[in-house]
Amino acid sequence: MSERVIEVVAGVITDKRGRILLSRRTPNRDMPGLWEFPGGKREAGETPEAALIRELDEELGIRVTVGAPLMTVPQRYPSKRLRLDVRHIAHWEGVPKGREGQALTWVAPDKLGRYSMPPADLPVVAALQTPDRYLVTPPPGADDGPWLETFETALRRGVRRIQLRLHGMPAARQSVLLQQAAARCRRYDAQLLFNGPVEAALAAGVGVHLRSDALQALAARPVPEGTLLAASCHSAEDLSHAARLGCDFVVLGHVADTASHPGVPGIGWDAFARLRETTALPIYAIGGMTPADIPEARRHGAQGIAAIRSLWSPG
Repeated sequence: MSERVIEVVAGVITDKRGRILLSRRTPNRDMPGLWEFPGGKREAGETPEAALIRELDEELGIRVTVGAPLMTVPQRYPSKRLRLDVRHIAHWEGVPKGREGQALTWVAPDKLGRYSMPPADLPVVAALQTPDRYLVTPPPGADDGPWLETFETALRRGVRRIQLRLHGMPAARQSVLLQQAAARCRRYDAQLLFNGPVEAALAAGVGVHLRSDALQALAARPVPEGTLLAASCHSAEDLSHAARLGCDFVVLGHVADTASHPGVPGIGWDAFARLRETTALPIYAIGGMTPADIPEARRHGAQGIAAIRSLWSPG
């Protein structure tokens, strides 16, 4: 397979009702029948913005103003490699029509998951639907009260997806903290995943986060569909196994040097992007990350960042 990377641009086009426009791939193209965000290949010498303006005019007959970047997804297919650069469309004029014979449909953001899409488009759906940060909790000290107060403070600041880690604690104390954390997340409409026994997570009505060793030990999805399942990944093998189990998302790293892995260098963004190419799963970058790193993470195919310190008790 050629190592040349095909540069592709796509736009998130929204109507006055907040619906997003999807385009269906025609029978004469690869992956026929799948739905995607409209766009096309960037030609030599074109900026991404110019390419997207041209493509949306040619494909849909609309004139657009390109807005902020959403994310860039590197993806490896059996016969090609591409990098999908997705931008919000700030403004558009005209009536979108399938000028190349493609079907079009307007979709509410929460219904995007019902449409079959190419692998590169799937992380874009996750970026539009789900949080861009994933808090990993530190262990409580001797007193659970201050820890629970800080937990709720994170929720008040807007954290809406949390991994609860309580390793090395007595089961009875874990159970109490799990129930307390779950109750607080329900009040804030936040998602909680327990990095601990699956049975305890299911009893508390929360999702499950698997360590990489627990991930590799499983042969089948350990929770029902509809219960969130995530995993910590460090390699292409981990990512592949997480996809086979039907994980909803993963964390990958560590990307940068971090105090939790002293003396172990991070893999860096280039290695992160190469691993990103191998899967369609939504990925959070972990390791030395802060909210200020979210744009860089998005440029390398992550939907956001996972962190302990910077999300638990920031500066």
